[in-house]
Amino acid sequence: MIALFQTIDLALNIYTWIIILSAIFSWLYAFNVVNTGNRFVGMVGEFLYKATEPALRPIRRILPDLGGLDISPIILLLIIFFIRRLLWTSIYPMVS
Repeated sequence: MIALFQTIDLALNIYTWIIILSAIFSWLYAFNVVNTGNRFVGMVGEFLYKATEPALRPIRRILPDLGGLDISPIILLLIIFFIRRLLWTSIYPMVS
């Protein structure tokens, strides 16, 4: 049973890093630091967008307009942090 919990925790940890990379990439793209004409950069950007947008879109619909400031990645990271803590402190002790 611990293997299942560790696998879920690892997946959430990897997704956390994907969210962070997506936020950094969006800043680099917005400030025109990365070459958007580069095929590799475009593929990385598309992957990060497709990997994070399904989770961020519902959060963006709920949040009020903050004038161009997007805090949905922070909210999603807090949700993931809460799920990871809940997994190890509440659920795992009950089933082990």
